[in-house]
Amino acid sequence: MGLIGVPAGAAPGGHSALPFGARQLDAKAQRNARAAAATGAFRPAGQGSGGEADEIQEGADQRAEARTSPGAVAPGAFAAAWAQLRALPQAGGDWKHLTGLPYDSDDPRYRDISSNSSAGMGKVTGRMAAVAADDHGTVYAGSAGGGVWRSTTGGGHWQPISDKLPTQATGALALDGRGRLWLGTGEAVTSSDGYLGAGVYVLAHPEDGQFSARSRVGGAELDSTTIHAIRFGGDRAWAATSQGVWSHSLSDLSGPWQLEFAPNPEYLHGGSKAADPNAPYKNLTSDIAIDPRDPSKVVLAVGWRGGDPSNGFYTKVDGSWQRLGGSLGDLPSGAADVGSVTFARSADGSRYYAIDQSPAQQASDPNSGLAGIFVSKSGSPLGPWTRIADYHKLAAAGSALTQAGDQPGLQSWYDQSLQVDPTNPDHLYAGLEEVFETTDGGASWKTAGPYWNFTFSCWSIDPHKQSGDCPPTTHPDQHGLAVGSYHGHPYLIAGNDGGLYRRPLTGQTDASGHATDWTSLNDGTIDSLQYYSVGIGKDPSGRGVAVTGGLQDNGQSMLRPHDTVMGSNFGGDGGDTLTDPANGCNLAQEYVYLAIQVTQNCGVNDGAWATDPGKATSWNVAPPDNALGGAGARFIAPLGVDLGNDNAWVAGGRHVWVQNQGYAIRSGSAWTSAYDLGDGHVATAVAASGGKVYAAWCGPCNNQGFTRGIAVGNADGTGWQQLALPADGLVPNRYLSGLTIDPADPAHVYLAVNGFSRHWTEGPGAGVGHVFETRDAGAHWSDISANLPDVPADSLAVTPGGGLALATDIGVLYRPAGRTGWQRLGELPAVAVDQLKFGPDGRLYAATHGRGLWALRLDESDS
Repeated sequence: MGLIGVPAGAAPGGHSALPFGARQLDAKAQRNARAAAATGAFRPAGQGSGGEADEIQEGADQRAEARTSPGAVAPGAFAAAWAQLRALPQAGGDWKHLTGLPYDSDDPRYRDISSNSSAGMGKVTGRMAAVAADDHGTVYAGSAGGGVWRSTTGGGHWQPISDKLPTQATGALALDGRGRLWLGTGEAVTSSDGYLGAGVYVLAHPEDGQFSARSRVGGAELDSTTIHAIRFGGDRAWAATSQGVWSHSLSDLSGPWQLEFAPNPEYLHGGSKAADPNAPYKNLTSDIAIDPRDPSKVVLAVGWRGGDPSNGFYTKVDGSWQRLGGSLGDLPSGAADVGSVTFARSADGSRYYAIDQSPAQQASDPNSGLAGIFVSKSGSPLGPWTRIADYHKLAAAGSALTQAGDQPGLQSWYDQSLQVDPTNPDHLYAGLEEVFETTDGGASWKTAGPYWNFTFSCWSIDPHKQSGDCPPTTHPDQHGLAVGSYHGHPYLIAGNDGGLYRRPLTGQTDASGHATDWTSLNDGTIDSLQYYSVGIGKDPSGRGVAVTGGLQDNGQSMLRPHDTVMGSNFGGDGGDTLTDPANGCNLAQEYVYLAIQVTQNCGVNDGAWATDPGKATSWNVAPPDNALGGAGARFIAPLGVDLGNDNAWVAGGRHVWVQNQGYAIRSGSAWTSAYDLGDGHVATAVAASGGKVYAAWCGPCNNQGFTRGIAVGNADGTGWQQLALPADGLVPNRYLSGLTIDPADPAHVYLAVNGFSRHWTEGPGAGVGHVFETRDAGAHWSDISANLPDVPADSLAVTPGGGLALATDIGVLYRPAGRTGWQRLGELPAVAVDQLKFGPDGRLYAATHGRGLWALRLDESDS
C-alpha cells in the first residue's frame, strides 16, 4: 500500500476522516486522472506518473540499481560470496529473533491519522512470491527475501526449510508428479534483477526435508537470474527466467540446464552485448504453457513489462521458435500488447487460462494495464483464446478499486496469479491487486478478496472491531495462489505482499461478493518481514526498550516490552526510522521520497481524530524535496541524527536538509537546505557529528551512466565541497550505501559500498572493495575490506569497543578494534541486512529484508 507522499507540512485537520492509505489512494487516482486529462496519455509504471504502480516499480528498481550498477552481475556472484562467508572465522554472540510473534496490521492501539489499522487485513508478514500445496495438509510458502517455509497443518506453525542455501530470494515453487518440490531462486515479481538467485533446487521429500546446496539442479547456468515460473511437461522441467527459457531432464538432475530460447542471445551473460544498459530487459520470460495431451506443444510468454520489440508468444515450428501471430483469438499477440503473462491449466486438461498485461495500455490508460483474463476452451495453449474479463468487468464485481485513475490491473505487471479448482474447470481464482473468483468460466465474477475495506459502507474505525462490520480480507497485491486440502477439506491459499491467507475452496461470500471466510496464516511462526530500518529507544514504561522499523508495504511495526503482538502505527511503505534513545515513543518514520511523519506517543490513538482532527498524534513534516517525488529523493531516502545533538537531524534528497527541533518538529517548513547536491543527484547515505555533515549521492543511479560522489560540509550551510573521489580511482564507481562517523572524531569516517566488484560486474569503474576509511574528512581513503566476501555492503556501525559491524546482503560481519581481518558475526540465514544500529541497552540491532528484526549482545573482550 505504498502510495503517494503526504504534502509537506500538511496538518491533520486538513485531511478527510479516511485512514492514511485511503487518503493516498484517492489522491493518487485523482493525480493519474488529471495527468491523463491534461496530456491525453498516461505515463507507464516507473516513469513518474506518481501512482502506487510507479512507486512499487521505483522501489524495486532502485534496490536493484544499488546492487548491479554500474553494469550487470555475472552468474555465480552470490554463491561465491556465500562460500567466502562460510570460510571466515565466527565471532562470539548469538542473534536473538525479535519479531517471531504476530504482527497485527489492524491493532486497535494504533488507529492514528497516519495508520492503516482497521483496513481488514489482520495479521501480516512479508511478501510471498510463490506458494504450493498438496492434499495432505502441507503448504509451502516462498517469500521474496526470507526463504521457503513449510506448514504441515494447512497453514500455520511454520518452519523454514531453505536456510542452508546461498540465497533466500524465491522466484517460483512447484510440485512435480513425483511429489518433489522445485524451488527457483531469484524473485521475479518486482524487477528484472532486484533479487538475484543461485539457480534451481529440488527437495525429494519436501514434507520433512530441508533444501541444501547439494540439492541444486544442473550447474551454474541459472546463477544470477530471476525465475518467474517452473512448469513440467513430459520428462522435462521448464524454467522461465530473466535470461530466457531453459529446460532440464526430470529423471537425471545432474546434467546442465539447456537453453531453449532467448530472443536476444547477444544480451545474455557472456554475449557481445551483455554490458549494454538494456541487457537486463532483453530476454525476460514470464511463463510457459505446455499442452497436457501433447507435451511437444509449448508456448513461451516472452516480455518486459515496459515493452520491447521481442515481446510476444512463441512456439516451436519445424524445430525453431517462432512468434505466434493473430491466430490466438482474443489473446493479444503484438509486441506492444504482450507484457507480463501468467498461465494456468485445469486438472482435466479442458481449459487453459491466461492473464496478460499490456505495455501499450499501461502507457496510455490511467486506470489499468490489464489487457484481460483469457480462456482457451480447447485446452490447448495455442487457443483459440477468448477474453473473459477486462478491468471494467472486474471493477464492477465488488472491487474496492473503482475510482478513475486506479482500477483492477493497474499493477498487473506486478500482481498476477491464477489457480483453477482441480474439481471444476470453470471455477477460477485470479489474483491481481485483489482476489477475484468465477464459478462459471468467467461469465460472472466476484471480488473474493478486496483491496481493503475502507471504501465500503460496512467499514468504521471503531477500535473495538477489526474493520467495522466488514469481514476480514487479504492483504493487497497477489503473487501466488494454490489449492490444497487437509483431512479432506480443500482450500485456497493466497500469497501476497502481506503473507498468506486461506479460505475454503468453495467458500461463502456476502451480498457484495466478498468472501466472509478468509483466515490469516501469519501466526508469528513465519517471519518474512522486509525491513529497511530499525529504531530503538527506552520504553516510557521503564521496563525495557521499544523497537520499531520500516517495512516494504507493511508500514511501521511497533514492538514494546511484554507485547505478545506487534502493532502497526504507520501505514504504507515504511522507510528509514529515527528513534529517541531516551524515549522510544519519540520517533520519526519515513514513508517514501522523504515523506516524514513524527509522533511522540508511539502513534497510540483510538481513532478519535476521525471526528476531532485535533486528537491526531502524528504530524507530517516532510522537507520540500518530497514534493518532487523521485526527482527529489530516493524511494527509501536516508535520515540521520547528529552524534552530538539528538535534536539535530539530517535528511538526504537532492538537497541535504537539516532541522534542529528534534521530535518536537511539527511542520516541513522547519527544514533548511544546507547544500544542493546538484541537478539529477540524490542522497544515498548521510551522517553527521558535531555539525559536520557527510552525504553520499548518485545520479544517474542506474547502469545508464551511473555516477556517484560524496559531499561534505557544515550543517549551517558553510564549507561544503564535493570530494574528488575519482582522483585515485580507489573508491569504486558503485552505489555508496552507508556512512558512519567515529564518535570520537568527526573527520574519521567509514564508507560502505554496495554492488559486486569488477570480477562480477560488467560496468565502468566497478573496482574492488566494500569498506573504506578516511581520517581526514574524505581527502584520502583507504580500502579496509581485507578478507571480506565480495558481496553488496549496506550499513556500518562503530561498536562501543571501537570495532566495526557491517551489514551485507548475506549477513553481518565484524572487525574487532585493532584488527584488519573480518569475522562472521553470529549465524543468520543468507538474507540481506539493510541496517545496523546499537540500542541504549548496548545490543546491536539488525534490520533484515526478509527475516525480520534481530538483536545481539556483542562481547568484544576476547576479540
